[in-house]
Amino acid sequence: MNFEFFNPTQLIFGAGALSQLGEVVARHGKRALIVTGGGSIKRSGVFDRAVASLRAAGVVVAECSGVEPNPRIASVKRGAKIARDEGCDLVIALGGGSTMDAAKVMAAAALYDGDPWDMIGHGQDNWVIPTRALPIITVPTLAATGSEMNCGAVISDDDSKVKSFVQANCLFPKVALVDPELTLSVPKDQTAYGVCDIITHVTEGYFNGVDGTPIQDRFAEGVIINAIEWGRKAVADGSDLEARAQVQWASIVALNGWVQAGVNMVPPVHMIEHALSAHHDITHGAGLAIINPAWMRFAAKARPERFAQFAQRIFGLTPEGKDDLALGMEGIDAYVEFLRSIGCPTRLSEVGIGDGLFDQYAKDAALVLHDENGNLLGRPPMTKEDIVGVLRSAL
Repeated sequence: MNFEFFNPTQLIFGAGALSQLGEVVARHGKRALIVTGGGSIKRSGVFDRAVASLRAAGVVVAECSGVEPNPRIASVKRGAKIARDEGCDLVIALGGGSTMDAAKVMAAAALYDGDPWDMIGHGQDNWVIPTRALPIITVPTLAATGSEMNCGAVISDDDSKVKSFVQANCLFPKVALVDPELTLSVPKDQTAYGVCDIITHVTEGYFNGVDGTPIQDRFAEGVIINAIEWGRKAVADGSDLEARAQVQWASIVALNGWVQAGVNMVPPVHMIEHALSAHHDITHGAGLAIINPAWMRFAAKARPERFAQFAQRIFGLTPEGKDDLALGMEGIDAYVEFLRSIGCPTRLSEVGIGDGLFDQYAKDAALVLHDENGNLLGRPPMTKEDIVGVLRSAL
């Protein structure tokens, strides 16, 4: 293995951590843009508690509310304008993955004179990777994306129906203030979708990384096993704070770079799901619950021994005379049963998606991460026909 690992984000984790927000933020700036999503954090009182902590520390507050699930570039532009108009010197993301992703790009866009969509990879010749951003503080209210402690963001454009990403070191949050108590009110379905998102972040590297990474394999398997165990508990009893804390920690570890160190991961499942949710605005985790098993069945034929290992180590299945492919498929079936048991959809028909745009989804999926032949990166690389085949199998 040859790799570098870098993550400068300070993590403050634990029940009640929200009370430290003002003290933490005051170290990084005095005029904060708070970025929020829907109205749930105001109904729950979390927003008022956050603002009170900030004001007690002498921090002036401006707000950009209403960031959508699958956040839009229009919201990014709106937030960046508020930050400039109000003279904000840092950005606080208070919400789920969409809020955190939007806040990161707002923080960079506030210091960029061009179109913020330039920063999002969508096949353009001049992809502007940001090199500076206002300091970012993340306060997640959902365990799912791991955006609180990484340098990535995913943004959608309504006009082009493209959903894509940016990664840059300047987008690493200065601090991730993670309070599992803030996730206690998350509904069952969103909790379940978050668990699926966590697991898919890990399986992307586990199945699409390089060979010869046994330590990373065990890290990945540990995260998956614990996400399944504690995810079941969090879905069954949303008030179980221990379960919420363990799922929140799994969310962070799944995508803060540590599990993927040395793996050279590419994420074909995410690229396919992005194409779907750009057109249909489905919840990201729900889309992953549908696409990941369908992709796994496709990829297992090229790398059966890897999927047999997944079946044995994650679900405790034994060969009993089966070859690697048969065992791997049994493991995929076990994963699908888990997803169904926590209430995730596993077929496109369950979310109202038919086959009318499959060719477009396949084209969009390979828009950014493709090889010299235009194939979507992964193990194995996927032709347009391969992607359409996976989608058809998920109907």
